[in-house]
Amino acid sequence: MNDPTKTPAAISLPPLAHAAAESMSAQALANLGEGQIAYVRAIRSDDLSRLFPQAPALQPGLDLFALLGADGTPILVTDSRNAAIANAWENDLTPVSVH
Repeated sequence: MNDPTKTPAAISLPPLAHAAAESMSAQALANLGEGQIAYVRAIRSDDLSRLFPQAPALQPGLDLFALLGADGTPILVTDSRNAAIANAWENDLTPVSVH
């Protein structure tokens, strides 16, 4: 069972795996971890409409966190990193930070 108090996993690939990942197609990389991994990404409210076109306009300059599927599909946006992580765990997804 996933623990919502855990922080996102850090992914570190060994050199051979890193080389294999570099040679994968964009589509193959997008499908990697589908249904298992979600990315937590810090965003600004200024960028919200690009990731979440249906979201209402927000005050510019707000710090937000987006939860994205392994293929980049937007799942949710929140003002709390912990809320994004908890939502990933609640949906049986392993959260991974994107810097």
